[in-house]
Amino acid sequence: MSPRLQVILASLILFIGVGTGAFGAHGLRQHVGPDMLATWQTAVLYQLVHGLGLLGLAMLHERYGGALLRSAGVVMLAGIVIFSGSLYVLVLSNQKWLGAITPIGGLAFLVAWGMTALAAYHQAK
Repeated sequence: MSPRLQVILASLILFIGVGTGAFGAHGLRQHVGPDMLATWQTAVLYQLVHGLGLLGLAMLHERYGGALLRSAGVVMLAGIVIFSGSLYVLVLSNQKWLGAITPIGGLAFLVAWGMTALAAYHQAK
């Protein structure tokens, strides 16, 4: 994924994150219990944090380049879709089995950050 595309996607992810956060705070509160609202807020938090991470990766790639940083962006994007997406669908559909998919997104986040650290380590040599 090119740095330009990463910036575009990160911006859209952050835009959607703000919207889903507002929806959770103002529109969802009357329809779900506190536990599901907390799950929604977790999805929003991780989407926003990793949207900023994706934006940061694009900037790092512009400065340092490298296939590892580019791949980290793809993995982070997958993490956002899987982690936050599964939680959003879980809350909206009440399909509890979706909670089993969420850790795959969390693992993708860990891998992406590990790849970022590895890319920085190799850059310093």
